[in-house]
Amino acid sequence: MSNLLTRLLSGLAYVVVFVAAILYGQGGFCILFALVTALALHEFNELLETHQLATVNSTMSMIMGVYLFLSVFCLCTRSVSPVIFLPYLLSVMFVLINELYMKRSNPLANWAYTFAGQFYIALPFALMNLLAFHGDAGYSALLPLAIFIFIWINDTGAYCFGTALHKKIPYKLFERISPHKSWIGSIGGTLTVLVSAAVFSCIDSSLSLFAWLGLGLTVAVFATWGDLVESLFKRQLGIKDSGRFLPGHGGVLDRFDSALLAIPAAVVYLYSLHFLS
Repeated sequence: MSNLLTRLLSGLAYVVVFVAAILYGQGGFCILFALVTALALHEFNELLETHQLATVNSTMSMIMGVYLFLSVFCLCTRSVSPVIFLPYLLSVMFVLINELYMKRSNPLANWAYTFAGQFYIALPFALMNLLAFHGDAGYSALLPLAIFIFIWINDTGAYCFGTALHKKIPYKLFERISPHKSWIGSIGGTLTVLVSAAVFSCIDSSLSLFAWLGLGLTVAVFATWGDLVESLFKRQLGIKDSGRFLPGHGGVLDRFDSALLAIPAAVVYLYSLHFLS
C-alpha cells in the first residue's frame, strides 16, 4: 500500500511540474527539456559505464545534447542564424579525434554509444522545439502537451484494457521483449488516444478532426515502439529500471522512452501534412 501511495504521489508531482513548466511559457519549456536532456544522457551513459559497454565522456555528451536542444530552440525563436550549430559540429569532430589520444581498448564502441546517445536521446528532445513553435504564431504549449497527454493516455488505456481483457484475448504483442504487453492492451490504448484526439480537435481548430486523429494514431503507435525499444535495451542489460529518478516509476529513460520515438514521428507527421496541404 505504501509503495502504491509513493507511486501515485511521485507520479502526480511529476505531471504537475511537467505541465506547469510547459504552460509557463517558452522559458519554462526551455529549462524543462534542457534539464531532461541532460539527465537522460547522464543516465544512459551511467548504464553504459556500469555494464562496461563503452567508456563515454558523460559531461561532454550532456553538453553536446543540451547545446543541440538550445541551438534548435534559439533557431525556432528566430534569434540566431544556423551558424549556431557550428560548435556542435566541432564537438562531434572532437569526440572522434579524442579517441586517437585516449588509447582505450574499444574506441569503436565509445564512438558508437556516444553518437547513439545523441541520436536516440538528444535529437528527439531537440525536435520538441519544432512542435512548440509549429506554425507562425510563436511558442504554443498545445502540441507539446498533446503529445505527452496522448502518451500518458495510451499507457493508461493499454494497462486498463490489458488488465481487464488479457485472459479472454491472451495474445502477446512482443513477448520476447515485453511479456506483459498484449495486443488488446495496445488496441485499447490506441482507441483511448483517438478519443482524446477528437477532444483536442474541439479545443483547437488549427488542425482538422482527421489531422488530430492521425496525430493521435501516430503517437500511440510510435510510443508503443519507443517503450519496446527501451525494454530491449534494458533486457540486454538485465535490469528492470533504467534508474531511480522518480520513486516507484524508475529512471528518466523509463519516463520518456515512449516520447523518444513519438516526438520524431509526430514532427514527421505534422510537417508531412504541411507539405501535402
